[in-house]
Amino acid sequence: MPFDRYGVLAGTLHEHFRDTPDDEGAWFHVNLRVDAPDGRYKCAVDVDSHDSDTGVQWKVFTVDAAALGPVAALAPGYHELARTPGSGALDYIRHPALRRRWNRPGWLPAPLGELLDRLLGSSPPWTSGSNLEAATAFEPILTVGRSILVFGEPFDTGLGVHNVHQNQGDAYGSQWWPENGIWQDGATMTRRPDGRYDVFLNKFSGQKDHTDAAGHPV
Repeated sequence: MPFDRYGVLAGTLHEHFRDTPDDEGAWFHVNLRVDAPDGRYKCAVDVDSHDSDTGVQWKVFTVDAAALGPVAALAPGYHELARTPGSGALDYIRHPALRRRWNRPGWLPAPLGELLDRLLGSSPPWTSGSNLEAATAFEPILTVGRSILVFGEPFDTGLGVHNVHQNQGDAYGSQWWPENGIWQDGATMTRRPDGRYDVFLNKFSGQKDHTDAAGHPV
């Protein structure tokens, strides 16, 4: 079944740091410390996978605040989100601002391609690589002092958010199959000085890009 709870933390980025591989093994994260009125939250963003030598897949892009719906205007703190379109919840496959609608031709000049991406509401293709490559791609948007949105599942105890990654499309028989669900994907977004949001999406390489109404792969 999907997560019991899902939501978004709105706050200010205090710091970020990587796990030490020798201490954490294959479960490698970029850790965030986020300040909100009720305290400092711990957020663990997965950038590694047990199931693949290529680690995770990720994409980094920028969206207008209006494309995110009501979450861009939320007050600092943790907020529960309904697993429905329009609530502010995320779904990599179904959300208009996150899904990939078109394939940019290789011959298209980059500035024109970026303009069309923005006009069409299309996110870039997935990049595959190692945990270090994923962390290196993620960290440039993690400017200390920026407003930040972290989507995922809240900790059972204490202040924190985890499962900050795609939360659907896991294969039948995997330990994560029971947690598949739509409109409950995790992500990290930081607010730029121009009011737009830099977005980091991440998923495990074994997760599929097409799912049914239960979030299971099709």
